[in-house]
Amino acid sequence: MTDQPRYPTSLGTSSATEIHLLGHDLAEDLMGTVGFGELAFWLVAMRRPSAGEVRVFESVLVALTDHGFTPTAIAARLTDLSAPGALQGAVAAGILGGGSRYLGVTEDTGIFLAQILTEAAQPLPDTEAGWDELAATALRAQRAAGAKVPGLGHPVHKQGDPRTPRLIAIADEEGLHGPHLRLFEALGRMSEPVLGRALPLNGAGVCGAALADLGLPVEMLRGFALLARTAGLLGQIAEERRNPIAPAIYAAVDRNAVYVPPLEPDVP
Repeated sequence: MTDQPRYPTSLGTSSATEIHLLGHDLAEDLMGTVGFGELAFWLVAMRRPSAGEVRVFESVLVALTDHGFTPTAIAARLTDLSAPGALQGAVAAGILGGGSRYLGVTEDTGIFLAQILTEAAQPLPDTEAGWDELAATALRAQRAAGAKVPGLGHPVHKQGDPRTPRLIAIADEEGLHGPHLRLFEALGRMSEPVLGRALPLNGAGVCGAALADLGLPVEMLRGFALLARTAGLLGQIAEERRNPIAPAIYAAVDRNAVYVPPLEPDVP
């Protein structure tokens, strides 16, 4: 008789009478006791976060939930107009738009900061001047490579993203103002001396820095941004059904479409 295959997991298992998650009885130990944000952190980090870590983590989720009529929100609303019986399709349409310009900046910033810190001389700086020097070196390298610095600049909040100082203050209050946030702040201070113009630290970037300081895997940070935005998209779709704007968006584009001849290909 051949042995049955085994599929190990440290997450969830179930039997006819019980459901276990993270080694705990889901119904008896977790429901009504553990908050959703705390559980999301726990599932990825494989450790239960402290109360301070939960506060910072959930502040990040709140910061990333909604930002008005972004492309992700518009995509979700238009998909709901096209397929009103498929809520999952509208949510998915919005989630699929989470990339390098929207939402993905959280992960991109975390990875960028982590790489700088990994390659930096040890020990890390213990003064603001030391962090500024490390940031300036990183900014010069990005400029020489013709690459943008993730987390710097914002298309709307050009004078400063209101989420940034608030999240830094919360992390500081909880004793979680770590090296990723310190380096991120230094990048903002040094943007004008090195790049020639002051660039605000955007909310998605500061969220990436804060999550990295919590010890979460930087390659998973986009997932947390998408988790937060899923709630925002549900709100967008619910509002669309109460007070639709998608038909007007569709009509405006359709009625103002203008045909132009295709460009002639270059002939060598």
